[in-house]
Amino acid sequence: MKKEIHPEYFENTTIKCACGATYTTGSTKEAISVELCSNCHPFFTGTQNIVDTARRVERFESRVAKSQDTAGTSKRAKRAKRRQKQQDSGPTVEVEETATGRVVKKSIRVTKTSEAKDKEA
Repeated sequence: MKKEIHPEYFENTTIKCACGATYTTGSTKEAISVELCSNCHPFFTGTQNIVDTARRVERFESRVAKSQDTAGTSKRAKRAKRRQKQQDSGPTVEVEETATGRVVKKSIRVTKTSEAKDKEA
């Protein structure tokens, strides 16, 4: 081995896990801390420990619950629900037009933004 090119080797390096387990081994680092070890890893223990620091699990579960609520409904039901919501959002004005001898009814939805524009004008 060449001298002065290799890092310093520590024969008694202590590895500390978040669960409290400690191990001693050789390494180029003097102390190592880890989050999971063989005592607390789900693969070895058969239990699931969730360490959620950024609420990722809660957000994922809420998205899954939301998708399951709408999973059983068809596109037609979703469309009808959306139309109902649009109709409930504002008043409608019905207009009758005669074009080439027949009567055509149109339903125009007045939104808050168009009402605000009318008031300003």
